[in-house]
Amino acid sequence: MIGLGENQIKEENCKVFDLISHYLLFNPDYITQEDLDEITRNGVSEEHAFQMLLAAACGLDIDTCQHDRELFEHYFTKMVRKLNPLKYMSNPHYKNIKIPAVNIGNCELSYHFFKPYEGFIRDEIVLTKEGRKIPQIGFFDREFRFSVMLEGGRVWMTITPNEIETMKVAVREAAGHVLTFGLGLGYFAYMVTQKAEVKKVTVVEKNSDCIQLFKKYILPQFHHSEKVKIIHDDAFSFAETRLHKGKYDFVFTDLWHDVSDGAELYIKMKNYEEKSPGTRFSYWIEKSIRCYI
Repeated sequence: MIGLGENQIKEENCKVFDLISHYLLFNPDYITQEDLDEITRNGVSEEHAFQMLLAAACGLDIDTCQHDRELFEHYFTKMVRKLNPLKYMSNPHYKNIKIPAVNIGNCELSYHFFKPYEGFIRDEIVLTKEGRKIPQIGFFDREFRFSVMLEGGRVWMTITPNEIETMKVAVREAAGHVLTFGLGLGYFAYMVTQKAEVKKVTVVEKNSDCIQLFKKYILPQFHHSEKVKIIHDDAFSFAETRLHKGKYDFVFTDLWHDVSDGAELYIKMKNYEEKSPGTRFSYWIEKSIRCYI
């Protein structure tokens, strides 16, 4: 469709986000190998077949409804990617850090699984030049195991393709004395301690149970655990009173579960940048959060 107005694109963005959110929350394993096989035997790629079935799972009629077909072309064809599990299983954290099924207090370490052809968020939202905001969905063709940390029974931190992809830039840019707000499973801390350019990593975490689990079961597996210092404190209290005194070269903030709870915390933490003009700041899923504000 040519010449779409800004308001119409905003409406379509909202509609697609609502559809995908509902799918991920209630029906992420809707698509099966049998469904895909029925389509791919006609010469359609597995990725495109998944796109078509995802549209159907979202209630779109791309065969007879022109508007639904346009939504499909504008969003769904740019949204879905089949992922190679070997790429993520070769990640250093996956290869070298073993997560036991244990708990301390309200924090628990465990493993969860993506089923074959289960959809999940794989990367940051893509913003097109027309203003379309396109969620990024991935799937595997086999079961994929990933580590999780639960707080009070709620999944708080995972190491999935989404975390790996969305932390790539921060891991690549980190150097010198690195400060990170939020510990979780220690993925970011582990990845940056592997770098010669990173001399020290200070982690600020307010959950003492999380710290105990990490120190007892995960940190001893780090190749460069001597670089890591953990401070038990609230991130914003630390940012208010101690951030500007630390002479940190790089600060990475990962305090939110996803974009739904990230905007307010992101804006609040951004306010502390001016107090540390010599420090470089980075924020987990910043591009996606900025799509919401």
